[in-house]
Amino acid sequence: MKIAMIAHDRKKDLMIKLVSAYQHVLEKHQLFATGTTGGRIQEETGLPVHRFKSGPLGGDQQIGAMISEDELDMVIFLRDPLAAQPHEPDVTALIRLSDVYEIPLATNIGTAEILIRGLEAGFADFREVVHETDNKPLSL
Repeated sequence: MKIAMIAHDRKKDLMIKLVSAYQHVLEKHQLFATGTTGGRIQEETGLPVHRFKSGPLGGDQQIGAMISEDELDMVIFLRDPLAAQPHEPDVTALIRLSDVYEIPLATNIGTAEILIRGLEAGFADFREVVHETDNKPLSL
């Protein structure tokens, strides 16, 4: 699975704790992240991470492009809902794309932990069905 990891500034320490706690699961998957978050994950866990630009400089949009091309399977985006973000339209677009393309998305630590534990248990295998739809969003 290809997993994107994004964390706003005040959530980066929490992201590191999450990745460290579930390193045994995440090391079996390809990780992608925005700039600073990816750098911290690499430094503090040793996991390989494909790093994009920082979120405000286009990293969120780069991850959004991967979603629209069906090149990502999961997004963990630890958002800071109490701080204004200068790139809020990019954040909103990323969340919308995750919904359009049926990408599991966690925006808080509770949901992130459930997604990772589900990944470990094989509950994300439905992504194989999505890949069979010729890169089109599922319609119910």
